[in-house]
Amino acid sequence: MTLTGREAGIELLETALADCVAGRSRIVLIEAGTGCGKSALVDLVAERAAAAGALVLYAVGAPEEQQVPLGVLRQLVNSEQVFALPKPSEGPGAPSRVEAMQAFCAELRELSLDCPVVLCVDDVQYADRESLQYVQYLARHARTAPVLVVVAGAVHAPAQDPAFTTELMRQPHFRRMRLERLTAAEVALVRGRQEGSARAAEAAELHRISGGNPLLVRALLEEAAGREAAGGEAAGREAAGGEAPGEAAAGPCAPSSPSPEPGGPFAQAVATCLRRSGPDGLALARAAALLGEQATAARVARLTGLDAAAARRGLAALEASGLLEGPPDGPPEGLGFRHPAARAAALEECGPRTRTALHREAARVLGEDRGPVLAVAGHLLAACAEERPLDCGPAEVAVLRDAAEELLVRGDAREAARLLELAAQGRGDEHAERGVRVRLAQITARFDPAAAERQLGALLEQARAGLLDAEQVQPLAGLLLAQGQLAEAAALLPAAVGEPAASPLDTLVDTTAAVGERLLHSARLTDATVAPLAQAVRSLLCSEHPERAVPWSRNLLEEARRCQAPGWSAVFAALHAEALLRMGDLRGAHAHATAALEALPERGGSFPCAPAAVLIRACTAMGRFTEASRLADRQVPKGLLTGLHGLAFLRARGQYRLAVNQPHAALADFLEAGRLMEDGRVDRPAFLPWRTDAAEALLRLGEAARAEQLALQQLALPDAQRPYVRGVSLRIKALAGDPKRRAAVLGQAVESLHRSGDRVEAARAMAELGRALQADGSPAKGSAMIRSAWNLAKEAEATALCREILPDAPLAAPATRDRAPAEAAPAAGTTAKLSSSEQRVATLAAQGLTNREISAKLYLTVSTVEQHLTRVYRKLQITSRGDLPTGLDPLPHPTPA
Repeated sequence: MTLTGREAGIELLETALADCVAGRSRIVLIEAGTGCGKSALVDLVAERAAAAGALVLYAVGAPEEQQVPLGVLRQLVNSEQVFALPKPSEGPGAPSRVEAMQAFCAELRELSLDCPVVLCVDDVQYADRESLQYVQYLARHARTAPVLVVVAGAVHAPAQDPAFTTELMRQPHFRRMRLERLTAAEVALVRGRQEGSARAAEAAELHRISGGNPLLVRALLEEAAGREAAGGEAAGREAAGGEAPGEAAAGPCAPSSPSPEPGGPFAQAVATCLRRSGPDGLALARAAALLGEQATAARVARLTGLDAAAARRGLAALEASGLLEGPPDGPPEGLGFRHPAARAAALEECGPRTRTALHREAARVLGEDRGPVLAVAGHLLAACAEERPLDCGPAEVAVLRDAAEELLVRGDAREAARLLELAAQGRGDEHAERGVRVRLAQITARFDPAAAERQLGALLEQARAGLLDAEQVQPLAGLLLAQGQLAEAAALLPAAVGEPAASPLDTLVDTTAAVGERLLHSARLTDATVAPLAQAVRSLLCSEHPERAVPWSRNLLEEARRCQAPGWSAVFAALHAEALLRMGDLRGAHAHATAALEALPERGGSFPCAPAAVLIRACTAMGRFTEASRLADRQVPKGLLTGLHGLAFLRARGQYRLAVNQPHAALADFLEAGRLMEDGRVDRPAFLPWRTDAAEALLRLGEAARAEQLALQQLALPDAQRPYVRGVSLRIKALAGDPKRRAAVLGQAVESLHRSGDRVEAARAMAELGRALQADGSPAKGSAMIRSAWNLAKEAEATALCREILPDAPLAAPATRDRAPAEAAPAAGTTAKLSSSEQRVATLAAQGLTNREISAKLYLTVSTVEQHLTRVYRKLQITSRGDLPTGLDPLPHPTPA
């Protein structure tokens, strides 16, 4: 007969003990999962037997003593020093084993004449074979004596002597009981403190985590009590400090939700259960913990190498103790721990070398089963982290690549890069390895452009040697383009696409705004499109409509941030900063260039030169020379100055040096930029007008003839048809050329620069025009032009230019009463009377732009501009353009949809 109820089991033991005291023999076998209370029942029987006057002999099996002959029997005999144990089969004349067992049985029968004898053997699964034979003999030959034999063992444990339990079951006075885990109701009784729904909810959670294992339940309660005690002490300290403890004071009285932590009492109890589950159970638990969500009975068995019977028995023992369970919504053969803390405790029972071997084997098992590639890759990565790099084969390299792509879809570029780094160390196909390294460089560029740039060196050498195919060269060229290395990219692409080489900057500069915007409209930001999209924005910057680069670069920056790709964010923040700088928004350029630098995990490589160049130019124009010097004075390796970003840095450093009165050093920077551009076949003033930069420095040095020559050279180039290039070239030509024609040429420069959208350069040219007009005998007109230039420079926050135009003019707005009538600010609320369109038109008109120039800048018809001005005159109660106030608040320039 087998009893399973805990109450029924206790009743059975009491009955068996009462029968023994009454003079009858009984045998009871207690079976339970590890930690489910069998030892507590054995102790209870021993205690009650001793209280009833019985002689109690007690022994506990242990794994380390399992191979010691008669180890358990010696514990029984020595526990009360009742008699000496015979030594069978040791020399001539010694008794045989059967005779020794007969003597042992006779001694116990004789002892039972004085008082009942109770033998308790706990953890019988670890008892040695010889001791089990003695107990088995006693069970057969002491039926009439008042002897109670209580044997307790773990259910599903491998038996030392398979016939032992069978022989006990054959005896008529044998009883068997199975202790099951606690039910949710029994856990509630154990918890028994608060009432109502809170108690039921907490008990249910305790039962879910522990599986009803009494040892784990007690550990959970102990851990919760510790947290409550700590909370109570904290509340007491808070109250003692004179502050109201608030809700914290109720801590000890409130129910504590069971939430075990790694290394706490619960985790320690789990570890104890695992160790007492035997080597097979512990190995299976480790395997299940390692496989996690992918654990099944078949996979766990294959991972441990156990035969089917041993694996089935070990898993059954772990489930009986409540350590493992099948997932409620998973496959029928699925396995899992009830709580992450239990799984962590199982993994802690695994040394580093064992864990490495298991991870490696788990990857093989899951790979054979075509398990999820992320799971397989995770095991390979974990195995590599534990020890030296793994020697991955072609199949594993393919898995790592697929897993990396899946991680990219989830937005985890850093982990994808780790997988590809492991794949790149694999053996086998060299072509596949090169493809992995190209992809790794692409992904690394998402979060660390400098690291990606370092990875390009070896790949570039392989490409030059013809070892990369077209599919590998294309992304490599894209990476080089994103790094500003146009010459290297152009050298690769003809070999890949079969086209003749052209000037590497021509495609970028000559792409029309419409073509660039078509790409920007249609392409989504990915590893493959980040370089073309960046090039499209740069094309807009070099086009006749640079203002269109502002919204596009802003949109791409926002998209890069949504992708959680700091490397991409740095790229488009730098481009957005450059676009804002190009339009004269110095503050915005400063902010976004700073953000681009802050997005970089390190400042190595050539890419940081791009945002640094914008920041230097913005700080220089704003008069923040100390900040600019920190960037301009840093040493940059010459090898980093050959790309677009390095050239931009050279120009920015030259402009800073010119602003702080170092014309010779500035000229050297500008000429070096020109030499590099000519050598690299990227000499396009639309990208970098180094000739007029150098001419500016030459003017400071008194070399007007050389300056004029450079300006004329630039005007002779095709790019001089672009408003910005034409405007800066004409300004230098006017300053270096014939003074009699200066005003006329500067007028053309102002017109071109207004059309280019660059407010700072336009203000500079307007100031020069104002001085030329004053020199030509038009002081009033010249002064008005200078004031307009100063206002435009102030609007752009170009502090250095403001001081250059009007050194004595206060940068802070003076009080209204101190202003001349012509400069009086509009009455309070004036701008509120104007619509946004009217205000834009009025602001540009006050700066001296013609109606046609305003229409081109704001994308309005000339008729619409005239209508707006008519309404502005009426609202401001003025009669002409010359009466427009210069203090109108500027509004942002509209950007095309």
